[in-house]
Amino acid sequence: MVMIPTDLNNSSYANDPLYPWLLSIEKELDDWYSGNRSGGDLDNLLSDCISTFKNNAQYRNDLRFLKIWFLYVDGGEQVEVGMKLINPWSAFILEELLKKIHPRITKYDGYHLSKKAYSGKVALSSLKKSSRNKIIEIGGKKYQIKGCAGQGAFAQVFKAYVDSNPDDAVALKIQRPAFPWEFYMYRQLDERISGKQRSSFGFAHKIHIYSDCSILICDYLAHGTLQDAINSYVVTGKFMEEVLCIYYTTEMLYMLETLHSVGIIHGDFKPDNLLIRYSKDDLSEEGFKDRNDSWLDQGLYLVDWGRGIDLQLFPKNTEFTGDCRTSGFCCIEMQEKKPWTFQTDTYGLCVAVHMMLHNTYMEVERKTSDGGYIYLPKSSFKRYWNVELWRALFTKLLNVKPGNNDIELLRSLRKSFLDYMHDNPLLIKKLKGLLVKQRGTLCSA
Repeated sequence: MVMIPTDLNNSSYANDPLYPWLLSIEKELDDWYSGNRSGGDLDNLLSDCISTFKNNAQYRNDLRFLKIWFLYVDGGEQVEVGMKLINPWSAFILEELLKKIHPRITKYDGYHLSKKAYSGKVALSSLKKSSRNKIIEIGGKKYQIKGCAGQGAFAQVFKAYVDSNPDDAVALKIQRPAFPWEFYMYRQLDERISGKQRSSFGFAHKIHIYSDCSILICDYLAHGTLQDAINSYVVTGKFMEEVLCIYYTTEMLYMLETLHSVGIIHGDFKPDNLLIRYSKDDLSEEGFKDRNDSWLDQGLYLVDWGRGIDLQLFPKNTEFTGDCRTSGFCCIEMQEKKPWTFQTDTYGLCVAVHMMLHNTYMEVERKTSDGGYIYLPKSSFKRYWNVELWRALFTKLLNVKPGNNDIELLRSLRKSFLDYMHDNPLLIKKLKGLLVKQRGTLCSA
C-alpha cells in the first residue's frame, strides 16, 4: 500500500493545488479498502489527478505526486497520461521498486536473507585494500581474501578463493547498506538473455543480505578491464591499434543491442565495468564475424549492475531524468536537462571508443548541419583511420532522436564494422596477434 501524507497542520499546504486531491484520494483509498467503492472510482481519480498536474513543474519532484503516479501504475492500468519523466536512481524510486519486486526476488535461486547483522569471526570492516589471506565465513562457506579488486563510496570488491581453492575464485561485493537491486538485475539477465549472448554479461551466484550489509558473490575474471588495456597504451605514450579498437567497438555494440532489445539499460557503461575475456582455445579467422567457436569466449564482459534500469517496471514509453554523476559519462541529454532512455548507455559507448582512439575522455561540440545542428567529438580523426566508419558511429549515436529505439541502429553499425573486417582477412589475422600480445601484457602487469 502506498501511503500519501496529508498532514492538515502543515502550513506549507496553504497554497497547494494538489492538496485537495490528496484528501480525495485518501478518502477513496479508505473506501476501497473497506469494500465500499469499486477500483474504477479510484483509478479515474488518480488518472484525473495525474492529467491535471503532469506538466506542473512544481510537482515534478514532489514525493506525494510520485506516490500517486506509482499508486496508479500499481493498479495495472496502462493508460497514457502524457510524458512521464522520472529519476530511476532517486532514493525514493529505488525504495518503491524494491518493494515492488520483493515477492519475486525472494524466490530467486541464490537469495539469502537474514534479519541479523553479519556476525562472522572476522569483521568485514577489517577488510582493507591490502587485506590478504583473511578467511571470512558466508552462508556456511569459507572465503579466503586474496586482494581488493575495486572500491567505491558504498562498496568494496574482493577477489576470494572458495574454501581456499585457487581454482575456484570469485568476486565478493560487500556493500553498506544492503543493496539487493544488483542481484535482481543479474537475475533479469538470466531470464531474458540466453545462449551465447549471455556470456557477454556478468553472472551472480548468490547474495547474502544482512541488516547491516549485503554480500554479492559473482564470477571473477583475472584479465583486467578495458580501462586497463587503454592505460597500458597511455603510460607508454602510444595508441591502441585501430583494428583492436574496431574489435572492442563491435563487442560493445553487440552488448547494447542485446540489452536494449530485452528492455534493460546498464546505466553505468564505461571501460572500468568492461572486463576482458580470453578464449582458452586458439582463435580462427572463420568464426570471427558470427562470434562462433573460440570467439564466443573472447571479448568483453559487462559487470556492475547497481545502476541498471529494468524498463519492464515502468509504464511503456517512460523517459527518464536525472544525472548519472559519473564524470565524463553524462550523456548530452543529461547535460542539457532533457529526457533520456538508452542514450546513457550509447553515450558511454562513444566515450569508451573515444578513449581507445585518443587516450582521452570525449568532449563534444555542436556543429551546424543542413539548417540544424548535430553533436560531434571535438577531437579529429586521424587520416589513416577508416574515417567513414568512425564518423558514422559518433554522428548517429550522439544524435539519436528522443523516443527512437536504438536497436536497429546498433545492429547496423555493428554490421558495418564487421563487414569491413570480414572483407579484409589480414586484419583478422593482425587482430589475433594483438590479442595474444595484449593478454601477455595485461596478465603479467
